[in-house]
Amino acid sequence: MGGLFDKERFEELRKKNAEWESKFREACLPFEVTNRSGRAIKPLYTPLDVADLDYERDLGFPGEFPFTRGIYTTMHRGRLWTMRQFSGYGTARDSNRRYHFLLDRGQTGLSVAFDMPTIMGYDSDHPRAHGEVGMCGVAIDSLKDMEILFEGIPLDKVSTSMTINAPAAILLAFYICVGEKQGVPSEMLRGTIQNDILKEYIAQKSWIFPPEPSMRIITDILAFCADHVPKWNTISISGYHIREAGSTAAQELAFTLADGFAYVEAGIASGLDVDRFAPRLSFFFNAHLDFFEEIAKYRAARRIWARKMKTKYGAKRKESLLMRFHTQTAGCTLTAQQPENNIVRTAYEAMAAALGGTQSLHTNSMDETLALPSEKAVQIALRTQQILAFETGVTQTIDPLAGSYYVEYLTNRLEEEAEAYFKKIDDLGGVIKAIEAGFFQKEISDAAYRYQREIEKKDKIVVGVNEFVIEDEKLEIEILKIDPRVEKEQTRALKRLREERDNDAVRRALEDLKRAAAGNDNLMPKILTCSRTYCTLGEMIGVLKEVFGEYKEPIIY
Repeated sequence: MGGLFDKERFEELRKKNAEWESKFREACLPFEVTNRSGRAIKPLYTPLDVADLDYERDLGFPGEFPFTRGIYTTMHRGRLWTMRQFSGYGTARDSNRRYHFLLDRGQTGLSVAFDMPTIMGYDSDHPRAHGEVGMCGVAIDSLKDMEILFEGIPLDKVSTSMTINAPAAILLAFYICVGEKQGVPSEMLRGTIQNDILKEYIAQKSWIFPPEPSMRIITDILAFCADHVPKWNTISISGYHIREAGSTAAQELAFTLADGFAYVEAGIASGLDVDRFAPRLSFFFNAHLDFFEEIAKYRAARRIWARKMKTKYGAKRKESLLMRFHTQTAGCTLTAQQPENNIVRTAYEAMAAALGGTQSLHTNSMDETLALPSEKAVQIALRTQQILAFETGVTQTIDPLAGSYYVEYLTNRLEEEAEAYFKKIDDLGGVIKAIEAGFFQKEISDAAYRYQREIEKKDKIVVGVNEFVIEDEKLEIEILKIDPRVEKEQTRALKRLREERDNDAVRRALEDLKRAAAGNDNLMPKILTCSRTYCTLGEMIGVLKEVFGEYKEPIIY
């Protein structure tokens, strides 16, 4: 089809553009400024900046290859994004009450935040869990806790996302068992486990096992869910934490997709057909404050994923080409100073996610730099989504910024920068080799350092932090505080569970799990058996550590 623009008129446009640029420069303003990612931004974009844009090749229509404009034909005109607030704290009973609070106020999906002991595979009575139980998420030690967490919540009606990585197989097993107890077969369960261990080595650091056995567990999950939990998203490939660690938008895009391709390659290497598991891979992106760059990032991500899956990995099913993603507004843009300003920041970030075509959205609460969200703060965050969806008109047309010279330019540039990173990663021997060499970690830390220096020098303004500061500011918002009773209640309940369960059955189940880990059997059926006998999370992780060992991060200078 060729470019969209009449090339015969380009020379005339080029001359007029040069004349305009000279007038701009006469105002003695810098011709280029840098955005939050450090990219040079001109004051004006024209058809000259997207001269090679081919509509059918580069954009297409929503629901059609390469899916730049959206993965579904009707997008938000047909179905709104899922409003899925990330929440959890204290005991399972505490979090269950919060979930009912949110569902009663119009939330349309659940997203579980776990405490650090659960994330790291420790039971609540482990010495390393002391002082952390229920503090930054909900404490889940066994199937018993999971039963309480979803009490009164029908799993055939609600989809659930669980932000859990190293112990993801165990939390998925708990969830499947809760479904069984509710009479909901695993084939009907809908939801997501994050299960993105590569991102942990790169950015978030909550690993347990070394990369090789971790990837084995993930491919076991891919195979098991393809047969038994077909509606479940088996990995939520996460750029969110990469961005929170300080990356640029281009790094978030490139490193996230590189991880995604590594999972695809691992699945294929394990003997799975790509079209058997790829349709249930999903993504999780950050919504940062550079409004147009974020929209371009989502559009570029869809296009890159579709092209690579089709041409490099030979996917045949359309579903394998679709990048479905959840978005969360950026925690790293929230400030402890003037926390009410965070409501405004979150609203702009949420709008970028909506205009970028997200399938699911979490809006951060204004108080999250200070504590877990209060009920008031989390209700405002949910209302932010609802106002966006029902009052602003952003759902009335699909991909409304398509054709913007600036947005299309950014989309193309982000794709080019991602491709350059893919080449660097390939030259290093792939994602795991690049992790071992400290490549990702260094790239992110360098970007974070540059941005911090810009804030300190006031090259970048953060309202209330380095400009428009209120002296002697007094904090006047409600803060959620976790009662010390939580740890005592949780450890008492855990002691009672160990006394009342069939400990002979527990011992046999754990021995079977250990044998499977030492062999080649799929681990998921063994983990399910352990879960049904009320083995604890820590007990299962313990026997897997005996076989797989623990990961120690190399020291990189």
